[in-house]
Amino acid sequence: MSNNEHRRAAAIGGHGSPRDRLQDPSRRLSSLLVEESCLDLPLTREILARAGDLPLTVIPDGGEPAPDLAPYPQSLTQGKRLLHLGRNRGRFLKPCPATRNYRCCDYQVLNIGAGCPMDCAYCILQAYLNNPWLSFYVNIDDLFHELDQALAAKPGQIFRIGTGEFTDSMALDRLTGLSARLIKYMADKPNAVLELKSKAVVLDHLPPTGHRGRTIMAWSLNSTEVMHKLELHTADLDTRLQAAARCAAWGYPLAFHFDPIIHHPGWEEGYRATIRRLYQLVPAVSIVWISLGAFRFLPALKEVITSRFPNANFIHGEFVPGLDGKFRYFRPHRTRIYQVLVEELARHAASHTCTYFCMENDQVWQDVFGYTPEDKGGLPAMLDAASRTAEKN
Repeated sequence: MSNNEHRRAAAIGGHGSPRDRLQDPSRRLSSLLVEESCLDLPLTREILARAGDLPLTVIPDGGEPAPDLAPYPQSLTQGKRLLHLGRNRGRFLKPCPATRNYRCCDYQVLNIGAGCPMDCAYCILQAYLNNPWLSFYVNIDDLFHELDQALAAKPGQIFRIGTGEFTDSMALDRLTGLSARLIKYMADKPNAVLELKSKAVVLDHLPPTGHRGRTIMAWSLNSTEVMHKLELHTADLDTRLQAAARCAAWGYPLAFHFDPIIHHPGWEEGYRATIRRLYQLVPAVSIVWISLGAFRFLPALKEVITSRFPNANFIHGEFVPGLDGKFRYFRPHRTRIYQVLVEELARHAASHTCTYFCMENDQVWQDVFGYTPEDKGGLPAMLDAASRTAEKN
């Protein structure tokens, strides 16, 4: 850990050493808020036991968890240290909120909660979620019942399911223990694979055997410049990659996501260096897929970023409105960025690894890869084939 990282970690506060808090962001929490009707649920009791001396407040069902927070968006900083335990009263499993104008992979989102204790300056959740505090749903009997019904209803369909859309899959796992339950559940589901995506390294409770390759452990990666300056309270590059190598040794398939790719001084060598380090520490044969996505944002996000991170100059670059209402780099600029990363990946990746774009149009696919997803049977088919390869390996 560098001196800069020690100084950054020392400002975090919370339980555990500075290094512990960077690797396990649940240690940043300052208090728990529990809906009264959830107090006797088994998972709530487990979480409270693991939380130790964290202050606990019981709130009425549907009550306001944190009425004394600062005005938005400053409330986002305080809210990242407050964990609300309640019920999901809607559906747990939903299709990825994509748009018809860009290629989507037909990902299924398993909604386990909302918000993240880490603090990435570019995070779209800052402008997307309604509440500043963290939420986790403790009525997991309903979650597994819904999964049972969905998987049984379409036995011929492959469900690629992820928990990392509205939260980080592993950031709270020391307290919740949910990932281990999901891994064991997925082990005997022939028509589903689970992806757990994170910037944390909370692994000690995961089953090293018995997963049958049906859970893909995934990490978000970036240039070290972006990771150090814009991804606060997260594990550093080598720590993430060492965790990935540990999972590979346990037989887990792996995935990595370069998203968002951010243009910055030295970006080309920065991303090339991250890719080279990835393949130095992680066996190429274990990597199922790698996604690439250039930075894009909702219009409302710019004001939030400039307020919370006034020195974050990346938000003031040249962007153009996309077909989905988000601002993006100009297409030729995106294409150039992708070409650099794809060229470096091609030097190292195993032949079965599927490299793909997250939410890009066919012209970009054609310009970078020389084909469109339809030429390969569609992006979902490409990823399904990669997941089947992972099981064989």
